[in-house]
Amino acid sequence: MHDLELLIPITFFVCVTYAIKSILESRTRSKLIAANSSEELIRSLLISEEQQRRQASLRWGIVLSCLAGGFALIQSFGYNDVNPGAIAVLLGATGVGNLAFYAIARNQPK
Repeated sequence: MHDLELLIPITFFVCVTYAIKSILESRTRSKLIAANSSEELIRSLLISEEQQRRQASLRWGIVLSCLAGGFALIQSFGYNDVNPGAIAVLLGATGVGNLAFYAIARNQPK
């Protein structure tokens, strides 16, 4: 039951942070539209935001998949406790995931 007590403030912090981020993004968009910015500028901003979201999804997908592989390696090695070997496997999997994302993102057309 003590684990759930720890999750509540963490979840609350994540929700508040996401709400603030969403409000700031929508406020920025509305100010751009209210300032009578050119349609081309607004369109280019929306396209770049869409590409950034897609890139973020790709990065998290690759990194989390590599971390899942790292956890599978830890399980197959028989580590039962947190030790330097287990941490090294997880850090290595995270690094491989980030490098794989970089290689994929570099080769994508802009």
